[in-house]
Formats: sequence, structure tokens, C-alpha cells
Amino acid sequence: MSLVTRFAPSPTGRLHVGNIRTALVCWLAARAEGGRFLLRLDDTDQARSSEAHVKAIRADLAWLGLHPDGEVRQSARAALYEAAFDRLRAAGRVYPAYESEQELALKRKVALGRGLPPLYDRAALRLSAADHARFAAEGVAPHWRFRLDPAPIAWDDLVRGPQRFDGAALSDPVVRRADGSWLYLLPSVIDDGEMGITHVVRGEDHVSNTAIQLQMFEALGLALPRFAHMALLTGADGKLSKRKDAVGIAALREAGIEPQTLLALLARLGTSEPVVPVARIADLVPGFAFGQLGRAPARFDPAELAQLNAKTLHLLPYEMVAARLPADMDAAGWAAIRPNVERIEDAAGWWAIVTAGPAPVSLDPVDRAFCAQAADLAAAIGWDEAPWAALTAALKTATGRKGRSLFLPLRLALTGRDHGPDMAALLPLIGREASIARLRAAGMTDGAAAPI
Repeated sequence: MSLVTRFAPSPTGRLHVGNIRTALVCWLAARAEGGRFLLRLDDTDQARSSEAHVKAIRADLAWLGLHPDGEVRQSARAALYEAAFDRLRAAGRVYPAYESEQELALKRKVALGRGLPPLYDRAALRLSAADHARFAAEGVAPHWRFRLDPAPIAWDDLVRGPQRFDGAALSDPVVRRADGSWLYLLPSVIDDGEMGITHVVRGEDHVSNTAIQLQMFEALGLALPRFAHMALLTGADGKLSKRKDAVGIAALREAGIEPQTLLALLARLGTSEPVVPVARIADLVPGFAFGQLGRAPARFDPAELAQLNAKTLHLLPYEMVAARLPADMDAAGWAAIRPNVERIEDAAGWWAIVTAGPAPVSLDPVDRAFCAQAADLAAAIGWDEAPWAALTAALKTATGRKGRSLFLPLRLALTGRDHGPDMAALLPLIGREASIARLRAAGMTDGAAAPI
């Protein structure tokens, strides 16, 4: 059977790194096995779901390169849920209940006060036909609960290993509200069965939900998927905060983080594998296995992204970034500047130095005289091959300078900065005439503007 995974966000907000980590593991598992990765929009909560968030989810996945092989929406599958619900009702596995939130809260408080677990007491199962008729006459619509079997529930989790729950220690969950709308648990099971999902990936906070849903799969006669419950991500303060830790995908994108950077980090969080930059997300697929994912909480540090982002950019070939570079920057320009960018936006600043010239620099009289001499030698050397090597060799012979005293005044005069791309690659891009003009201007007066 082909492996099939699904990413099932609710379109009630923008995606964040926790969502993306789940989507990525689903995508990696499917690609590693030649299977399918599906997007399911869990939009049964019509009051909170919005088309704007649907579009944002699709856009974020596309930006990341996590392209689904198919998409379904729960809001379009009402008939499927009704049919399954009718089957469960006929089999006595769902039942109506009428308690209000206040009544349920009081029951939980009483149970806790007696030292008992706050389980639903199944009072609704003791209602008579007359009781149901009375509620109907009063216009009180029921909510519906799934009736759990008290038998032990066990499965072998792909991350957490063997899991075991006592069915008698779990509350019968509400699966449908009094207004007829669905809660998460039952539609998810119905969809996973109908979509042929073989592997369900989600956070460890859903472990108890899985115990309940396994009984739903069995009650509906659906094939059981494998489950992988990942450790939750933590932030700098222990709890991941969307606002404090800037973990929203939109915020990371605006900060100049490359999609490959984010995915490379998330692919290794919680594993013993080192975090390495990749040029293409397909490079993350080889060797993927659920067994690599550990049970310990995985710490997400936005600061680590910035460091990794520079390494990622240094791998990217010109054709992958050309559309986001200055229009007149060619492959040679990107190759020269690439080692000194941390964000793609940095390229424009360096390219402006190449094409428009640096800001005026302040040199002492000795260095100004040196730059004036450099301008004369720059006019005399050949520029067809390695002009930087030829210029510095000529200056070293003429002045006896070497090391920092030789290179730094030249770099300041030519770029206005004391650090940056390799001058051997940069000088041919600046060109003969502009380079001579910049050196001559730096040698004329302190702080003189360098024309091109």
C-alpha cells in the first residue's frame, strides 16, 4: 500500500512553525516512500474559518515548496459525515445528551472534590423516552457523544513507541454540537478513512485523542492508520510564543528567511542529526525516517535561523534567485556578492556599491597618497585577467606595503567599506574606468566623493 499523509490545518489563522513542522514531516514521509501528501482544510468551524486564511495557507505552502498532491475541504463533505453518524447512531455508539456547560462544569468540580477523575458520568444514557420527549417539547436540542468501549486501547506509535490507554478512564467525547456542527474528532476519522490516509502525523498533545479515535475507526470499520506523535516545539522561555518568538510564517518571510532555511532547521529539530543548509528541499528527503524523531521537546530558536539563512544563500545558484536580484545583476555579480549576504535583500546594497560607487571615505594623508599611486598603476596594468592580483602585486613592489596596509586602503577607496566580497571578484565588476576614478578621487582630498 502506498504511503499517504495529510496536513490538516484549520483556516482560522496564519500558519506558524509548529504547523509547518507537521506539514514538512508529512511531506518528507510521502516523498521518501514515493507516496502522496494531501492537504485537508478542517473548516467545519464556519464561524472562525475564513477564505482569507485558506488562501494564506495555500500561499505559505507554495512558498515553502510543500506542494500537496490533492486537496479536500471538510465543509464540502457534510453528506459523508451524516452517513457515518447515522451508522454510529444505529449501532448505539453515539447518544444524545443535554447538559449545559455550567452543569458539566459543576459535575467536574464535584468529581475532583471527591478525588475522582473528572469523567462524564453518562447520565444521558439513563434518560427515558419521556425525558427525551420533554427536552424536545421544551426546544432543547441535544449534543451528541461517542460511546467509548471500556476495553484497553493500544498502538505502536512511530515516535513514542508502545502506547496504552484504559478505555474506562476516558470520557465519552462530544462529537456534535446542539446546533448540528461537528467537533474535530469524528470528521477527522471519517476523512482519514475515506482519503486512504496511512500515516497521521501530529503533536504529542493529541495522544489521548488518538486513543479515542482508534475506537471510532473500529466502530466505522475503517482501516487504522499508523500514528506519529511528535514532541512539541518550545521557545526561548520554554513555551513557544507566536508574538515573542516571531514564529509566524508571514513574519519569518518578511524578515528575509528563505524557505529552505526554515525547512532545513525544522527537519532536524528533535533529532540527533546535525542542522545543515540545503539549496533545495528535496535534499532533505534522503534518509528520512520517523525513527529519527525524538521524544524530548525540541527548542526552536529564531536566532539560529538568521545564521542558517546566510549559509543557505551561499548555496543558491544564480538561476534560483535571479528574479529577486537587481535587474542588471548577472551570474558573475551574484557569485561575487553571494558570500557576503545574510538576506537576499542585502544583494541590492552591495550591487549599488559596484554600480554607483561608495560613499566618501576618510583616509589619512599617507593612504591618500597611496591611493593616488594606485590609480596610476591601475591605469597601467592589464585588465583582461586578474586585475586585482596585478594591481596589488604592482603596488607591493612599488611601495613595499603588504597585508592590511596594502589591501585595506584599496578596499575603502573602491567600496567605502572595510570588509566585503572578495576584491578579486569585485574589481572586474566595478570595471577599469570606475576603479581608476574611485582610487584617484580617494587620493585627492580627504572625504572626496568617488565618481564612477
